[in-house]
Amino acid sequence: MKPKNSLERVLAVLEVFSEERLEWTPEDLMRELGYSRPTLYRYLKILKDAGFLMSTRNSGVTLGPKVVEMDYLTRRSDPLVLLGVPYLKQLTADHSCTAMVLRWYGNKILCVASESSTRNPISSYPRGRPMPLGRGAIARSILALLPRPRLLPLIERNLADLRAVGLGDTADDVLKSLRKVRKAGFCVAYGEVTPGAVGIAAPVVDDRDSPIASVCVTIAGNLVTGAQIDQIGAEVRRVASQISADQANGKAEQNLIL
Repeated sequence: MKPKNSLERVLAVLEVFSEERLEWTPEDLMRELGYSRPTLYRYLKILKDAGFLMSTRNSGVTLGPKVVEMDYLTRRSDPLVLLGVPYLKQLTADHSCTAMVLRWYGNKILCVASESSTRNPISSYPRGRPMPLGRGAIARSILALLPRPRLLPLIERNLADLRAVGLGDTADDVLKSLRKVRKAGFCVAYGEVTPGAVGIAAPVVDDRDSPIASVCVTIAGNLVTGAQIDQIGAEVRRVASQISADQANGKAEQNLIL
């Protein structure tokens, strides 16, 4: 959607930065966003003065120190981080794995906390790196809980990926696969996001039982049997349920005040 007001137009400047494009010149930004030179330079000044952007040697711009400061504050205030880390530490103490809590927003899933007990962590997505909504156990654990009106547009948008990992050729096929995930309470995926890794994920819900995040364990496929995967799945489901309950009871806010 095209930005409608000045605030949305300023935020759209930040939205163009990605792992594939970390630096932009003003000329490229004007072409990408369709802004006039005076408008773009006004927005760039606002964002630079606030620390969200900074200049580079070749007259370009990249993300600035305010983003780092806000990341630090998020680690100190995000309920899922405050609540999740102790559970992640327990999962990694029990298994040679990487354990993560991941938030869902828009068409992306973002790792907000992770712990690892293996020398070479089996995960391609550290904190802050967004992953797609069409692949992996994490995505399906979230999608499986959505009501049909919210779910169908997401399936259509990600159908190519969902088809590629074997969930079916049509939206109806995908819906059938997701119903099985919902019934099980957790999802397992083999090498869909990180080659050689098994992902085992369960949803975290808010006080209205709507999915907002996922807890996931990734472990090398050669380290686990089918029975062990089922056992870890039950543990991940329990942890996700406990984080959901803790959040509903306001435990994170209590920790933040203390």
